[in-house]
Amino acid sequence: MVYLISIIGSGRVGTAIAFLAASTSLDDISLINRTPTKAQGEALDITNSISKNSSVSVIASDFSQLINADVIVISVSATTYTIDRYQMFSGQKLIIKSIAQKIKKYANPDAKILLVSNPVDPLTYFFQQEASWPKNQIMGIASSLDSSRFRFLLAKEFGVPQSAISDAIVLGAHDDTMVPIFSHAKNKGTPILNLLNESQVKRITHDLLGYWKVLRDLKGPSSFGIAKNTFDVISSIIKNNKTCISASVLLNGQYGLSDICLGVPITVNQKGVNDILEIDLNENEMKLLHNSAATVRKFI
Repeated sequence: MVYLISIIGSGRVGTAIAFLAASTSLDDISLINRTPTKAQGEALDITNSISKNSSVSVIASDFSQLINADVIVISVSATTYTIDRYQMFSGQKLIIKSIAQKIKKYANPDAKILLVSNPVDPLTYFFQQEASWPKNQIMGIASSLDSSRFRFLLAKEFGVPQSAISDAIVLGAHDDTMVPIFSHAKNKGTPILNLLNESQVKRITHDLLGYWKVLRDLKGPSSFGIAKNTFDVISSIIKNNKTCISASVLLNGQYGLSDICLGVPITVNQKGVNDILEIDLNENEMKLLHNSAATVRKFI
């Protein structure tokens, strides 16, 4: 079966995703950008990362070619943010509305839609409403990135490789209300909460919430982490490898929440969102998750 990955937005994140897909020969890639020459230039550059034994291609394209896409990544950005991700919402909403209309008009109805644009949770919900796309075919990619950062901070705290940390997952919105689930995380199989005191938990949570600000001060907007997390989801869909991640999806009663997109554990395969998992949370984690949902609900 032939697949095509269409990436809308040829900035840092979109091109990093395309580079990973091309250099690993995952599948054919098309780049769409509001400035067509930008997509053309990036395609010419990324093409040189393809293995000599690979048959995949990287091209610049337009929305009319979305009928051929099995996976569509939306990584556009109207501007950058310095205070929080919600300061971009008004401008991003207009862009997402236009893209949703084009996807509804041109895209393969079975295509899986991965939103990376911020603020990802309300935009995932907004796209769902605008495009009327099947809910299992839409997910916002961000909570898996937050989970990667949580795992790194825990590994740093214990002075161990990241591979020693398991079940480090973050739920909720991709903002300052995200909820690191300490009650599930383990270090070499030992529950994290058996190893950390309250002060350490607060400090790690603080560092997680401010991770993007440290990155922004040191190098500018992040790109590689979100690109790799998005690539992993694309790979899971194309190869039909069932994978468990945290992603923003439309909830219908899970965790006591409905009619909202929020980061929760899901399984992904060729069908898109295969299942929404309800893991056990302690009382405080559940309270924080509902608080996070309230923040997102203000924008939807």
